[in-house]
Amino acid sequence: MRYAITGATGFVGGALVRRLRADGHEVRALVRDPARAGALAGLGVQTVPGDLDDAAGLDALCRDADGLFHVAGWYRLGQRDPSVGDRVNVEGTRSALAAARRNDVGRVVHTSTLAVNSDTHGAVPDETYMHRGPFTSHYDRTKHEAHRVALGFAADGLDVRIVQPGIVYGPGDTAQTGELVAQVARGRRPQVPAGGGGCWAHVDDIAEGHLLAMDNGGAGASYMLAGPRSTLADALRTVARIAGTKGPMVLPDGLVRSLAGVLGVVGRVVPLPPWYAAETLNAGLATYYGSPAKAERELGWRARDLETGLRQTVQALR
Repeated sequence: MRYAITGATGFVGGALVRRLRADGHEVRALVRDPARAGALAGLGVQTVPGDLDDAAGLDALCRDADGLFHVAGWYRLGQRDPSVGDRVNVEGTRSALAAARRNDVGRVVHTSTLAVNSDTHGAVPDETYMHRGPFTSHYDRTKHEAHRVALGFAADGLDVRIVQPGIVYGPGDTAQTGELVAQVARGRRPQVPAGGGGCWAHVDDIAEGHLLAMDNGGAGASYMLAGPRSTLADALRTVARIAGTKGPMVLPDGLVRSLAGVLGVVGRVVPLPPWYAAETLNAGLATYYGSPAKAERELGWRARDLETGLRQTVQALR
């Protein structure tokens, strides 16, 4: 099969590309700068110069493709100017799916997230639930809007299947979660809240979920790729036990909540590092839960247990 993909140089997109090529598929990837996409070329991936606001580039990406994986997205917490989130997550999704429709792409898998439901306050919703606000972060809000854009295209006849990962971890993660895992594995003790929580899934399992949705998913259907539930503190304690280090410094939720209130006021006047922004702290106290039951039942998807996945991640850091 011939597949097109956005976000191929990212963490999830990279894992998906490697899996597609290993399975013998042709892959064409949209990249902003082909000169910096050497790893893709080394895998035999055809690169197309362009961005999500480039209709001609998106048309070149989608032309003659059997399927499109729209994985590209913006994820930042604690940013003073979140407008890029609207441009990439919302308008970028609209542009990518419009290109798929113009070029008669047979199937589309859109990468959404459990965060479209923002803080679930301990509840474990399924795909029938749709949060209406408020949102803990601009990321949550923009991905929620992108999810609704994808559903709108599905209602208009485009064959779109939506996957919703939670916390994605594994070797090669350079985002905030990966940085914390690496810090603890190497003996550092980052400060994290006691509470909150998410559904943790290894990046290779998320790539598998994308493929299963493309092959076996239903048009217009959403699938929560929700791995085992864990707080950040407990996941990092597991990393410490595997690595033989001391583990994170765990802060009471009340203290973190108070800090968020104070820093929210300060942050309106003085730019703060993202780690110390109120949005980041509040997100750390939230639960981003979802049920994998539908993905397991209809797609045959399974996430590896957290102990196994974190052990593989720590081993890759050595």
